[in-house]
Amino acid sequence: MSVAATRRLTTAQALVRFLAAQYTERDGVRHRLIAGTWGIFGHGNVAGLGQALVEYREAMPYHQGRNEQAMVHAAVGHARQLDRLSAQAVTTSIGPGATNLVTGAALATINRLPVLLLPGDYFASHAADPLLQQLEHPVEADVSVNDALRPVSRYFDRINRPEALLASALKAMRVLTDPAETGAVTLALPQDVQAEAYDWPEEFFADRIWRVRRPAPDPAELADAVQLIRSAARPLIVAGGGVHHSEAEGALKTLVDATGIPVASTQAGKGALRHDHPADLGGIGHTGTAVSDELARTADLVIGVGTRYSDFTTASGTLFQHPDVRFLNLNITAFDAHKLAAGTLVCDARAGLTALAEALPGHRVDAAYETEYRAGKARWEETVEAVFRADDDGAVPTQTQVLGALDAVVGDEDVVINAAGSLPGDLHKLWRARSPRQYHLEYGYSCMGYEIPAALGVQQAAPGTPVWALVGDGTYLMNPTEIVTAVQENLPVKLVLVQNHGYASIGGLSESVGAERFGTDYRHRVADGSFTGAPLPVDLAANAASLGMDVLRAKTVRELREALVTARAATRPTCVYVETAPPSADLPAEAWWDVPVAEVSAREAATGARKAYERAVADRRHHL
Repeated sequence: MSVAATRRLTTAQALVRFLAAQYTERDGVRHRLIAGTWGIFGHGNVAGLGQALVEYREAMPYHQGRNEQAMVHAAVGHARQLDRLSAQAVTTSIGPGATNLVTGAALATINRLPVLLLPGDYFASHAADPLLQQLEHPVEADVSVNDALRPVSRYFDRINRPEALLASALKAMRVLTDPAETGAVTLALPQDVQAEAYDWPEEFFADRIWRVRRPAPDPAELADAVQLIRSAARPLIVAGGGVHHSEAEGALKTLVDATGIPVASTQAGKGALRHDHPADLGGIGHTGTAVSDELARTADLVIGVGTRYSDFTTASGTLFQHPDVRFLNLNITAFDAHKLAAGTLVCDARAGLTALAEALPGHRVDAAYETEYRAGKARWEETVEAVFRADDDGAVPTQTQVLGALDAVVGDEDVVINAAGSLPGDLHKLWRARSPRQYHLEYGYSCMGYEIPAALGVQQAAPGTPVWALVGDGTYLMNPTEIVTAVQENLPVKLVLVQNHGYASIGGLSESVGAERFGTDYRHRVADGSFTGAPLPVDLAANAASLGMDVLRAKTVRELREALVTARAATRPTCVYVETAPPSADLPAEAWWDVPVAEVSAREAATGARKAYERAVADRRHHL
């Protein structure tokens, strides 16, 4: 009887070799599954994974981060840019290095984006107990801080023996590559086990291909879906991020061109159609366009494609107001497909859209309906032009004029990244997406500090592509440190840093709910606890320069345009810094968003806000 070949390696070495041999394949195109590993080393991973990454540095690229949360954001940006077909790993020490992963893991899982987390852990043997940074639990000795990652991970395991990795590593790859299950995957690695040697079967290190499925629709569900569409007079497609993840933009266009059904998009789905397609109505929901939300209120069939229907999309249950509205959800996960008591089409987005187009020959919406939504689209385009336009090139630009200037500079291939603050609302309403990957908004978790590290991941995934990170001063102060990583890795990301001296989005929300903008400005505090009108003497442009960026200061609209052109052509990390003027006229929300207001208060601002809240919440519907 022959003896199976083995290789004696440490657990950490075996894991790195295994990860380097994993691939995805969809539609005959192969990608490396784990394209690289981000890491910050400390006790808990320096002698295990740190040594293994040195041992096999030719097989596994390593990227040095500055903040553990930011490393996860970078990996998420990479995965989204490559349609979830390639991911990156993130390794940290035990203790604060590991707990810093939690926010990034939640972001990845909420957005259904794959990332592999490899935090160090305590001694499995308990030989050193307690050790530095250990969280001691009086009755559960197997608990560590890594258990905080359980609820935000789609798969979690602690590798307490070397041979446990054999099964767990395969399970981890399955989840990372399953479009219906993917998200953050955590393998907690006790530091003694990382360094322990084991005789690993050679088969563990063989190249392995994980085929990413495109499940077809069930014939009965497809027939029901076709009947729903044929019987609808005012159908509306809501395109979510699943359209992009499935590379289904072409299939969506084919269906829309044939049927004339208009398309509104979530934050994750924007760009599913080009902005100038006659059926593209722009964003939907609380931050949507007037034309999208007007049609949503009167739609008798809402066709959700790859969306999870967040409260921003549904206007907290107040948007879809047709008395007989029905829902049809095309989604690869049954969990999302069944939302809003919908008819379901559980399948891959491209496969489902293609099947619908083939099953609806000759079907088209009424010409009057097309005329109506095209007229609404034209009216909204006039609004966009008005808020983008600057009549005085020597004036200080508003935030929307900053977007207008950028809109005039970018090409179809550029990627624009944002996540939090007042910019997502303006971008969702106004940005004219030219290609499927141009609009990169992380709004599932709306995480301040995402934009700069995500830009690094996108730039790694798409070398040569101009990548823009749009951040306000609040977001910048949360997490600017990956600028150093961009400089170190020579990643020519472009940062547009908008200074408006506070939390503009939350400031506006605070005012609307009766909290009087308390705690939302960056101002000097005086003896009574209030704030003066003077902004803090903080120079964020100088800070960006101190971290290694080239910085261009723009004070006027003209200078801003020139700076953006220069930044786009730059071959190293470049920041365009601009202080904005207050908008001449606010772009009001076209739909409501539920933020409960104090039911009782002695302050007039809160009592007035409560009355407005009660009027709005009365429109909420439970779609059953």
